[in-house]
Amino acid sequence: MELAQLGFTGKIRKLVDLAAEDESAIGRVVVEHKERYVVQTTEGIFSAEITGNLRFVAQSRRDFPAVGDWVKIAPMDANSVVILKILPRTSVLERQAVGQHGETQLIATNIDYAFLVQATGHDFNLKRLERYLTICHASHIKPIIILTKIDLVENKAIEQLISQLNDRIKEIPIIALSSETGEGFDQLLEIMQPHQSYCFLGSSGVGKSTIVNRLNAQPTLKTSAISYSTNKGRHTTSHRELLLLPNQSIVIDTPGMREVGMTDQATGLEQTYDEITDLARNCRFNNCTHTHEQGCAVTEAVSEGSISEEAYNNYLKLKREQEHFSSTVREKRQKGKAQDKLYKAIQTERRKNKY
Repeated sequence: MELAQLGFTGKIRKLVDLAAEDESAIGRVVVEHKERYVVQTTEGIFSAEITGNLRFVAQSRRDFPAVGDWVKIAPMDANSVVILKILPRTSVLERQAVGQHGETQLIATNIDYAFLVQATGHDFNLKRLERYLTICHASHIKPIIILTKIDLVENKAIEQLISQLNDRIKEIPIIALSSETGEGFDQLLEIMQPHQSYCFLGSSGVGKSTIVNRLNAQPTLKTSAISYSTNKGRHTTSHRELLLLPNQSIVIDTPGMREVGMTDQATGLEQTYDEITDLARNCRFNNCTHTHEQGCAVTEAVSEGSISEEAYNNYLKLKREQEHFSSTVREKRQKGKAQDKLYKAIQTERRKNKY
């Protein structure tokens, strides 16, 4: 196997100088589970762990490997390697860590496209979809919307749903498919390119693993059928996993995510709500909050109906989350600096008293 088959092309190839690295000492993280990893190389698949030094110098979750990462490795024995360092990343898909203010959780790295999966019946949620779009735009990952389980609803309902999406979300491809009948899979395979990396994002039970299994032509990932009593799926993916498909494209399946908290993703928010961003340039005040100010072009557009009130309210909510995350990070940094300063002062005083 060549590195290109694992996705070592395009942007990542420009970032990593193979002349300075031994190609056999480079691999890609294909599984991550509680700081235990599986790395695939040109030589095969190996279990892996990080060095103590890498763990010691890590200042945040971003400093640890994630599924999709390219890493430099060294052999430990015939079946395992040690990860020496993480090579440069072309993209980082992340969200706010659940229950941890000011902390991020890495979803995957070095992704080219993200499939945003929502079921047409029980799970469709436009507000959540805009959250996924925001984290994709912030990471410069191209999003593609997938509507699943279309065999469970009428064609007219699907057409109305797609029309609603086109009105609210501009210029994002939409694919409607059924894992039961196979409808839509030809269209999906047409856009999936060899050696490109794709990530599946969505809530539990929307059919992400079922899609991957069908693309892979074998039941690699565990799935559970939808419960017809609750109309909710029972999702069994418990960790992130990278797979090579028969068409030579690369996919990452992820556990279901009900919560998609914002991190410092202001640029992604601006791109998701580009109509609001464009209107904001016409506001009377440069620091307009788009809530109560006189001469606000955004609130005027909402009043006139050219911007939907639902989109406007979701924009404000995500903006507050993003700003709160940024302020929390600043507070933590300031607190850390103050603690470092106090520690140094104590050490200086101790040295003085010693002599």
